[in-house]
Amino acid sequence: MWFMSRETAVKDEQSALSANDPLALFDAWYAEARESEPNDSNAMALATATPDGAPSVRMVLLKGHGPEGFTFYTNAQSRKGKEIRANMQAALLFHWKSLRRQIRIEGPLTEVTAEQADTYFHSRPRVSQIGSAASDQSRPLPDRKAYLERVEALDARHAGQDDIPRPPHWTGFTLAPQRIEFWLDRPNRLHDRRQFTRAGDGGWTSTLLYP
Repeated sequence: MWFMSRETAVKDEQSALSANDPLALFDAWYAEARESEPNDSNAMALATATPDGAPSVRMVLLKGHGPEGFTFYTNAQSRKGKEIRANMQAALLFHWKSLRRQIRIEGPLTEVTAEQADTYFHSRPRVSQIGSAASDQSRPLPDRKAYLERVEALDARHAGQDDIPRPPHWTGFTLAPQRIEFWLDRPNRLHDRRQFTRAGDGGWTSTLLYP
């Protein structure tokens, strides 16, 4: 038959979307993505908005996650940084084509501590530290040569140093999830969707959604 039997559908749902803890389910899916996705399994779309509701979206990299939320790093003087500072709400989307799965996450943002930002910034390759410190991210650039000259000048200024001083505007943010939705591809567009919503007691409620 062109559709799944009820027995097969129930079995598949139980194996893929039956977890009661969305953070544990994220861990399981993310671990699979790390094994199967050919490039940047930690890539996620980050959607922000201005105070008057104009949205924008771009890809960033997940650099930490746990019970407190999902952490990424950026230049706070960039477009996304300014939007975050003006409206501390955001949404994330993971889409893993190799697994035909996606996860949507929504919630408020908090800024990481200076110590956390320093630790991550200095964990990056030296050339990446220099590239970030030399960049006026999102602002007009007259030509690429101007940026490369900044990189060379900064490299020379800190010759012999492994760690480049972190610019104070280079920081990170953690999204505390209030809503997490898991989407799983099924044949004939009979997809599975389960949405988890943070409850008042800190736990989670969940419901299936029509695809």
